[in-house]
Amino acid sequence: MSTSETSRYVRLRVEMVLEITNADALSGTALESLAAEYGELGGDSAEERTHAETAVREDGAEALASLIDPFDLVSEVPGVELTQASWSSESIAYDPQDPEGWDLDEDDDEDGDEEYGDEDGEDASRVPHNREENDDDGSAERRA
Repeated sequence: MSTSETSRYVRLRVEMVLEITNADALSGTALESLAAEYGELGGDSAEERTHAETAVREDGAEALASLIDPFDLVSEVPGVELTQASWSSESIAYDPQDPEGWDLDEDDDEDGDEEYGDEDGEDASRVPHNREENDDDGSAERRA
């Protein structure tokens, strides 16, 4: 690919820390969204739907990520088309009073790709969402 072809593509990284202030409202909205996505109970996707519903009931990070869609963030931007996206969410220990608690570079490896996991390389509380594609290491991300 020439430089002019590759310069059309932009990687936009966004990282947010959100506080769940009403877990019941969040999981309820996520369950409504899943019901709309999967339609009537039963059918070919019944097991997948049941798994997704259990996950959003038990985990606020899962519920939140099931409602987030990068396409929605850019669909109204003129002259832009989403070609690929992946995202994940995880519950974290966060102290809003700690001025050093926000280090954007701490999870980036030398290639600029984020690493997820603990010090032993284990996948730590990573929550995949929507369309899953398993990576070689067995982890999954939501991809659009």
